[in-house]
Amino acid sequence: MSIIIRILINAVALGAAVYLIDGLNVDTASMGETAVVYLVLAIIFGVVNGVIKPIVKTVGCAFYILTLGLISLVVNALLLLLTAWIAGVLGLSFTIDGFVPAVLGAIVVAVVSWVLSLVLPGDDD
Repeated sequence: MSIIIRILINAVALGAAVYLIDGLNVDTASMGETAVVYLVLAIIFGVVNGVIKPIVKTVGCAFYILTLGLISLVVNALLLLLTAWIAGVLGLSFTIDGFVPAVLGAIVVAVVSWVLSLVLPGDDD
């Protein structure tokens, strides 16, 4: 059940980022199609974060220490850009118009996900 909640949280966070940040775009014809696109994007984003982010954190541990964690903004932006690229390969209409919108979008996704994780129930591991 918690994985479904995480997917929904990521979908809402990505939707908030697209709504708030110019340069992040999802182009769909209907509202139902938009919901499906956000859910698929949330799944892609979760897989990318779950698989690639731990590897990057392990390999780049020195950079995290050296920059006092600020490199995580760059890493999160690159992971969001990777999500957009994978979505494009799969035929989804999620585009990012550059690195700055990706950084801002990653910040919005992180903050919205954190707030929703505080509010919504989940596993307490």
